[in-house]
Amino acid sequence: MTVPAERNAKVRPSLRDLLRRPVYRRLWLARTISQVGDVAQFTTLALLVIALTGSGLGVSAVVLAEIVPVLLLAPLAGSLVDRLPRVKVMVAADVVRVVLAGVLAIWHDSALLAYAVAFGLSAGQVFFSPAAQSLLPSVVDEDELVAANSGIWTAAVTAQILVAPLAALVAVNVGFGPAFALNAFSFALSGCVLRGLREPARPKPVSVASPFAHAREGLSALSQIPLLKALAVGQFLAALSAGATGALLVVLAQDRLGGGEGFGLLVAAIGAGAALGPLLLLRRITDPRRPLFVFGPYAVRGVVDLVLSVVTSIPLAALVLIFYGLSTSTGNVTFSSLIQSRVPEDLRGRAFAGFDLLWQSGRLLSLLAGGLLADAVGIQAVYVLGGLLLLAAATVGAVATRTRPAAS
Repeated sequence: MTVPAERNAKVRPSLRDLLRRPVYRRLWLARTISQVGDVAQFTTLALLVIALTGSGLGVSAVVLAEIVPVLLLAPLAGSLVDRLPRVKVMVAADVVRVVLAGVLAIWHDSALLAYAVAFGLSAGQVFFSPAAQSLLPSVVDEDELVAANSGIWTAAVTAQILVAPLAALVAVNVGFGPAFALNAFSFALSGCVLRGLREPARPKPVSVASPFAHAREGLSALSQIPLLKALAVGQFLAALSAGATGALLVVLAQDRLGGGEGFGLLVAAIGAGAALGPLLLLRRITDPRRPLFVFGPYAVRGVVDLVLSVVTSIPLAALVLIFYGLSTSTGNVTFSSLIQSRVPEDLRGRAFAGFDLLWQSGRLLSLLAGGLLADAVGIQAVYVLGGLLLLAAATVGAVATRTRPAAS
């Protein structure tokens, strides 16, 4: 029959076909360029702070300066994204980040200024990210969301693999001024690309005057969607795990795997898996937006953490971390696609901002508790607890999707 054949053809749309569309191509290009700026920003800031302070604690403070804006501004950001044209929000965020990166290109001899700029750059990302994620369903059809998100995710992972070492080379061999100038240029280029993007649909007018009241109104509406409750619990449990296990991977390499020289291989293994994930998702899975493919990756990552708690071989650890990266990327793509397809258009900004808030809150708690646990008991305990938290997140999803229909 003709109709089923057409529907089946739409299940696996080609990324190449999506990139032929000017609107999606502009959004994809802008997000890729912005991701290049984000990776370069984090790498260069970390190197600058370690050069200024000579302290690992100083570098940790950069991470803290990037988490705090999410905790403070996510509710406001989500509300504004749902009230204002999303392209304009993204352009404004890029303009702010151009100015801040430009400040460090000229003045980069103060750790205090570096922390302040890190705070401001992260604040820009708090507004940019939910706006971009909320805009995507207006650019592609619902059955193209997975392919569209996969293209954006793959570009982001590729940028992380390629840009981080290049940014470090520029900062160390050329100087921090040129490194931050290139960072500012990337945000400027992203903003210029976005200015040519015509938003197909704008958020509906709202009756609530205050953005904070608007945020509360959105939270109330989102709490009525059962699937989102399960996603929220799973997201928070996963953040409680990933914050510590990700930050302390270098400690695991040093204490359990024969030395810190293997750390680079472990990071590369995660990146390789993350790059492969979207390709597997599109080619092997018929309906990637099913909740199973959001919660299932938690179980895979939980098993990987439990394996990492007992292995003593760098090659074996790298092998299992490929599966960690693969499940992380597939989980993120399906997570975004599920929210974009199940959450009403006028609530998407607040939904994505709310999940960012949950993730960073859990990550902060995990970083603090993980360091204390590693010092008091040992690094193995961190990975055992991290694995159990991820398995709990997978269980939450399994129970929620079994007791309620996926479309609820």
